[in-house]
Amino acid sequence: MSLIAVASPVAAKVTGYLLETKVPDSIALLPTPPAAGTVTAALDAQVSDEALALRGTERFAQASRDADDSFPKGPVQPGANQFSCALGIDVDAARTPALLSLLQRSRRDASATARAAKNHYLRPRPYVVNAKSTCTPEEEDKKRETGSYPSSHGIAGWAWALILAEVTPQRADAIFARGRSYAESRLVCNMHWHSDIVQARFLGAALVARLHESPEFQADLLAAKHEIAAARASGQSSSHDCTAEEAVLKVRPQSAL
Repeated sequence: MSLIAVASPVAAKVTGYLLETKVPDSIALLPTPPAAGTVTAALDAQVSDEALALRGTERFAQASRDADDSFPKGPVQPGANQFSCALGIDVDAARTPALLSLLQRSRRDASATARAAKNHYLRPRPYVVNAKSTCTPEEEDKKRETGSYPSSHGIAGWAWALILAEVTPQRADAIFARGRSYAESRLVCNMHWHSDIVQARFLGAALVARLHESPEFQADLLAAKHEIAAARASGQSSSHDCTAEEAVLKVRPQSAL
């Protein structure tokens, strides 16, 4: 996953918080991907079929928005704002730079966490197997040869949920629900199998535990708490249509855990 931070208070070249030696070992921590003929593989196939049935719906459109992991130039950062409704405010480069840094840098760490297992197993992605398009067709050629297991988006989404719930504990339930639906968007996108995102939650939790060892992470975490408190005190709120988004996100592959 790539991150682009242009003309923002965050450094142009975004790096993770963790040294390579501190990143969770995804090969050691994860079981092997489900083998053909197993119950887990059958569940993956069933969930995939249920996700494909959502193509052309508003849930599919939301999955495309959730796929945006860029942090482009502008006052509002689309790639950081998938959790805007859950947080109750927008992530803003000018007013919440520490919060933006938390999201950008932890996403880098999530990508690093997934890399070893992805490269080791090289599990084919669903769209390669079922020959159906994804919600991001412009990425299909690039990702065709990359491993599906585990989901980097899933790791980042669950890490974000844990981090944001710590920053804003009064909104924890909404944030955790959004962390799950964010990962499920990868199913709806036809980019990942169910077991890819289930194992991603585990790795996301392992990642956040490691992040707490970083003084830079701790500093950004504390600063983000102050930023969010200030944003609420000044009356800021989410710019999204949160009622509509909540309704859309209730639609999910029914067999997904």
